[in-house]
Amino acid sequence: MADHVTGPWNDPSLSVDERVDALLAKMTLEEKVSQLGAHWEMEDGNEEADGDVAPMEDAMSAGKLPFDEEIVDGLGHLTRTFGTKPLSVPEGAADLRRRQAAVVESNRFGIPAIAHEECLTGFTAYQATVYPTSLAWGATFDPELIERMARAIGEDMAAVGVQQGLSPVLDVVRDARWGRVEETMGEDPYVIGTLATSYVKGLQKAGIIATLKHFAAMRPHEPPETTPPCTWAAAS
Repeated sequence: MADHVTGPWNDPSLSVDERVDALLAKMTLEEKVSQLGAHWEMEDGNEEADGDVAPMEDAMSAGKLPFDEEIVDGLGHLTRTFGTKPLSVPEGAADLRRRQAAVVESNRFGIPAIAHEECLTGFTAYQATVYPTSLAWGATFDPELIERMARAIGEDMAAVGVQQGLSPVLDVVRDARWGRVEETMGEDPYVIGTLATSYVKGLQKAGIIATLKHFAAMRPHEPPETTPPCTWAAAS
């Protein structure tokens, strides 16, 4: 447990910029870097678990510290508390509260983590509502319907303490052999941009931060791999 420090960043009469500047001026480099990290509690050692929860899970988990060690200087994100194993809503909410309390107690400024979950076709949690695939959204080309759906998804997440949703997917399909075509809205940039805008509006009207992805981190034009290597070129 860290000794909590208070200062101008706790003063609600100041502007957000003033509070942020005051907090950053007091944070150490280690504390700032910790805000860039996330903890994902995997099913380590579970003999009944079969397969990975996400692509490249092993690579993302390499060198992971135990939770109590990872939060010593704070933590930026709590990853998929509900979406990693089949927890009921009460179980998931209790686990999230416990982890958030530990994060707040562990850093001297009492900064909580952002809880994020996958939510492309619904809050990815046990017994949550599942909506049609995003390819079907493209087929409807109904922005109002997509906004209503996204708002309902966001309300589900907000009700259990989640702050950020890892959707929508804006990858533009260039070859149907790519391994994650089913996550996209198709091959038309106009359709994708229009419906993605509606999805973001709906999710954020429910108080959930939207995450537009994958852009540079994915290469849907290089099939058939699901996650092909990225090559980078500096502009001259």
